[in-house]
Amino acid sequence: MNQDTNNHYYSQKNTKILFLFLLFVLAFAIFLFSTLRTIFSDRDLPSHTSTINDRSIRGEIISKDNYTVSKSQKIYQVGIRSESINPDNKELFISLFSLYSDIPKKEVRNKFKDKHGFEIKSGNIILSKTIDARHAAQLKSLKSKLRNLNILKPIKKENGIEIVYGLDVVEIGENRVFPLKDTLSPILGYVGKQIEKEYIRPDGMQGLERKYDKYIKFKQNGIIEGKRDVVGDVIHNQFSKIDQRVDGMNLHLTIPLKLQRNVELMLDDMKIETNSDEILATVIDSKTGEILVMASSNRYDPNLITKESINSLNPKFSEYLYEPGSVLKPLTLAIALELGRVTPDAVFNLFNGELDIGGKHKITDGEHRFPALSAEDIIIHSSNVGISLISWRLSGKEFHDGLVKFGLSRPSGIDLSRDFPGSIRSIPQLNQKIYRANSSYGYGLMASFIQLVKAYTAFDNDGIIPTPHMIDFLEDSEGKKYKLANQNQKTKVISSKTALQMKNILIKTVENGTGAQAKTAGIIVGGKTGTAKMISSGQYTQNSFRTSFIGFANDEYGHKYTIGVLVINPNRPFPYYYASATAVPTTKKIIDMLVILNYLKPNKSAITLQQTDKNITLTEVDN
Repeated sequence: MNQDTNNHYYSQKNTKILFLFLLFVLAFAIFLFSTLRTIFSDRDLPSHTSTINDRSIRGEIISKDNYTVSKSQKIYQVGIRSESINPDNKELFISLFSLYSDIPKKEVRNKFKDKHGFEIKSGNIILSKTIDARHAAQLKSLKSKLRNLNILKPIKKENGIEIVYGLDVVEIGENRVFPLKDTLSPILGYVGKQIEKEYIRPDGMQGLERKYDKYIKFKQNGIIEGKRDVVGDVIHNQFSKIDQRVDGMNLHLTIPLKLQRNVELMLDDMKIETNSDEILATVIDSKTGEILVMASSNRYDPNLITKESINSLNPKFSEYLYEPGSVLKPLTLAIALELGRVTPDAVFNLFNGELDIGGKHKITDGEHRFPALSAEDIIIHSSNVGISLISWRLSGKEFHDGLVKFGLSRPSGIDLSRDFPGSIRSIPQLNQKIYRANSSYGYGLMASFIQLVKAYTAFDNDGIIPTPHMIDFLEDSEGKKYKLANQNQKTKVISSKTALQMKNILIKTVENGTGAQAKTAGIIVGGKTGTAKMISSGQYTQNSFRTSFIGFANDEYGHKYTIGVLVINPNRPFPYYYASATAVPTTKKIIDMLVILNYLKPNKSAITLQQTDKNITLTEVDN
């Protein structure tokens, strides 16, 4: 009996020990499984490494005198959860945010209201999407101060955890800025927006911004990656990975800002004085093709394009095609001189300024009519009859090919986003006298302003035409400079002899003819006027004109500039709409500016500068 009791006792004891042992094994197995699963599974723990993205930006556009006229800056979005702001200190938050962001209090306060004007009680509120880097840094410093000032309060989540949401400052893109507003518009152009993985990038839409988009747009984003310290910053050591960012190339212009700006402001005044729709002006180095001025009276602010800006967005210098009128006459004479069909002193019977060419067709001169003139006097006094007779000494093919050689009906090569070729009549058409005569004085063909000015460089440069360009060089992020290949392209279109003959004729045109108001003491000035009727509803109007002057201004020190002015639709009474009263005085003011700013130096026998520039006021330029 006693033995059975002992056996039962030991049996229970062994069962308990076995149970405890199995329980221990099970617990150990659970522990081991849990540990292995933790080791081998993905965990939402703070990373031991950190990555900083440093996005590259678009390059700058810089004037010849080192003013930045277009640049990019990073922009940031700033938001906050409405319910995280302590209601008692909401006004304090608005005041501080306004102070740190430079956004008016009223504008910040309105962000907390819906479209119906009711207060937004909860949810994320975007306070701004256009914060620049400087203000973003200031707002990041504000984040740490808001809680200490009891402005922010914790928000309890569903799981019971309380979280304090602060200001959320996030880089969202890149913004293009034009610091000098309408200066150098429309040739700078403007930009649109391109979204790259939710990051906003500028996209060139017109002008230089579009033409050189592939060069100045961002190149390579930078990355800094490595182990992180306790506050999350990357530790820089031998194991860190650093890829430097590469920004877009900087675009350096041939245009000095001070000269450009003063011409722009002068054109504003002349537009009012002539009551015209628009005035264009350019100054080109006759030898190199470098453009010093490319200005319009109709400009806009690329930072803020409005409905009123639309008609000014496209640069008319290379996109506006028109019948040039009498400024084409020197090209016609140059072609005839080059082919030996005429000499400067050859005399033509002008039939008292009225040439009957059959049927109802007549070619007439203006109010100044002559019985006869020499070839050079035909240019000086701008005779339609005379230049028609000269053109008839050419075949249609010779005249056509001569105009093409001067660059008409071909893109000018100017570095703008669009460069229209224009048009001239076909050879079969030009074989007919009426069409050849009509084209000889600038009707029946279409050309751009820059094409005509480019053609005139031949008269001031020994018969050689350089390619007009506004870009001096491109500069990469390492400071290396690059020239564009087409900048050095030059074309010999007429002989040096013909060029000299034409140059002398154009000088006489200013001394004794229609360009007399462009005369400048101590400076060699030559050029030709043009007054051409405009077309409306398929008919030439009697009171709408385009007036122009294209010529050159040189000094005795080797400075040579080709200058062009186009006045579109001057609305003045007869005879004050003529080029001699609109385009020529504008040219004279440009020449005076070139003298005042030392681009041209009058010879020693010239009158004093005070007498030369008495009607010119210059404006200082601030960057």
